Amino acid sequence: MKLLFKAKKIACLLFCFSVIFNISEAHSAKTTSSIVIDALSGEIISSHNADERRYPASLTKLMTLYLTFDALEKGDINYNTQLTTSYKAARQEPSYLGLRKGDTISVKDAILALIVKSANDCAVVLAEALGGSEKNFVDIMNKTAKELGMKRTVFKNPNGLHHKDQKTTARDMAILASAVYHHFPEYYELFSAKTFTFDGHTYGNHNHLLKHFKGADGMKTGYTRSAGYNIVTSAQWGDKRVIAVTMGHNTHKQRDLKIADMMLSGLRKLTGSGYSKTLLAKLDIPDIISADDENIWGIQIGAFSNYVKARNYALKIQNDLHLPYANKSEINVEASPNNGAVVYHSQIKGLAKNEADKTCFQLKKRKKSCSVIQTNNNQQLAMAYK
Repeated sequence: MKLLFKAKKIACLLFCFSVIFNISEAHSAKTTSSIVIDALSGEIISSHNADERRYPASLTKLMTLYLTFDALEKGDINYNTQLTTSYKAARQEPSYLGLRKGDTISVKDAILALIVKSANDCAVVLAEALGGSEKNFVDIMNKTAKELGMKRTVFKNPNGLHHKDQKTTARDMAILASAVYHHFPEYYELFSAKTFTFDGHTYGNHNHLLKHFKGADGMKTGYTRSAGYNIVTSAQWGDKRVIAVTMGHNTHKQRDLKIADMMLSGLRKLTGSGYSKTLLAKLDIPDIISADDENIWGIQIGAFSNYVKARNYALKIQNDLHLPYANKSEINVEASPNNGAVVYHSQIKGLAKNEADKTCFQLKKRKKSCSVIQTNNNQQLAMAYK
């Protein structure tokens, strides 16, 4: 009887843990992280949840490429070096080129396969060639991440296929992207390739911004079910360049809309130029761009003793107001220490100044607390010098 009771108790606990885990996973899928930096100075133009740890998906391949470029520069390999596909590399899950055990591929084709096709088999081919084994290469990835200042990143494989312990942040990915751009400028132009042809098949780049955003010239997209839709990309107007990262979107269109808006706001700030619809070509996103103000404002609407209450209140306010710009606004909870305790502030971010003002006016008419906040900052990313 006692054993039966204990078994039921254990089963109940396991069920509770699974519910908590699923809620956590669902929460993670509905939130996003982002950061935009001045690529030349490292100044952070705007950020949101930039230090929240997430699954990188194929953004992982940026580190694999960084180490490949390093090997090229050192002369360990060249573009024409032929790499042989192992049994393990051939067994990688999609997306892949479909290499079979014993097939060979040149270093340059393997690089383009990572950038354009996001080929998981080619990532392992490169890892085994450069590290001697995939495990050794992953150790080098993590050592290099620490050297670059990627403090919250752990790599477990070279391609980004899901691993529960493989995590990074938007800030760390911006550091890595900056390192690729500054340390290996001679190879950076490869990221602008729109197509890649191998063995008679032509593949298109998953980074749609290359076609539809003026000045965009790289870098990498990523998706897994657990990670959502991620992207690291860069764009240049004149002598000004931004690097932008956004992670955790539910669709690739949401991701592309967000990253385009982020780059536009960042480049406008750096160049002082006005908004022009011609910059967005066929991406169909002019409606989410404010012509009068950058979307770097938000509202703070309450303070609570725990995270869940703060988030739920912000969601309720967002729904109750039927905000016309709700599709671009983001719920945020900011934790602040207060006399030994923690206070959780409910916020709605990603608004233009006039939108934030109007929303606070509506809330105050209903006798609810509200204050307008500016969400950008002048922090600087710790640039990784070679």
